[in-house]
Amino acid sequence: MHGRVAMSGRFRSFSFVDRITHRAGVRIEGHYTVPLGVNFPASLMAEAVGQLAAWSAMAQLDFAWRPVAGLAGAVHYHQLPHAGCTLQLQADIEHCDAEAVAYSGKAFIDGRLALELQDSVGPMLAMDEFDAPSAVRADFHTLLGAGAAPGRFGGVPAPDLRELALQPGERIGVTLQVPAAGGAPYFDDHFPRRPVFPGTLLMDALASLSVQLAQQSEPLRAAQALFSTKVSQVKIRSFTAPGAQLQLEAVLQDIDAQRARLKVAARSGDKTVATARIEVTPRSGP
Repeated sequence: MHGRVAMSGRFRSFSFVDRITHRAGVRIEGHYTVPLGVNFPASLMAEAVGQLAAWSAMAQLDFAWRPVAGLAGAVHYHQLPHAGCTLQLQADIEHCDAEAVAYSGKAFIDGRLALELQDSVGPMLAMDEFDAPSAVRADFHTLLGAGAAPGRFGGVPAPDLRELALQPGERIGVTLQVPAAGGAPYFDDHFPRRPVFPGTLLMDALASLSVQLAQQSEPLRAAQALFSTKVSQVKIRSFTAPGAQLQLEAVLQDIDAQRARLKVAARSGDKTVATARIEVTPRSGP
């Protein structure tokens, strides 16, 4: 019971594994139920798969090290999550040591593939820089047992985007104001000893920019609904601290009636924080 209380108290704002249901060999499986009435961006499905892989990697290394966002070959979105749905999660650990973890994974909704995460690499850093190793170990055993208390997540705030610069058919740029420490609940989980703006939320903001540019550009201007179906060549090069300002940009590479391909980047001054490629298509289903 003590483990369950610790999990619900500490990991309620950015933790997307409710229970680990299987762990053997390279495979780890679990699930997460999206609470009702909260903002749950599609990018958090990738976060959930990454967190599941991180639990496996941290346990292998006796919680002395933890992975952080680094590289992802490709993230494919096949369907969008909805309030109340349960994500069935799986991750396959391809390599794990004190330097890095390499993994791939998937998320399913109602037995249908929702997300594929391919060729991801998370560099390892010392656990005690981010969290108390003993507390993380206790949380892991909670997930292996009764699981975390459901409905913990209260959603994430919409990104604070400013100073829009739009050139339809060419580029879009904005300034992202990251909340100050204490200004967003996810900093409590990400991470208790060293708050960091989540890379998946940064990618979500860049994907939203990409959709906005595609919607304002021919020949997709007439499409009723667009969403990002693929994010590839993801490179997160540095941490973003609370209170930072980032310059986000999406540049259109090519576009037709079926899809738009864009190159995106986030910068802090003259330093590149993250880059990726994003593909946007019309939504074919609900």
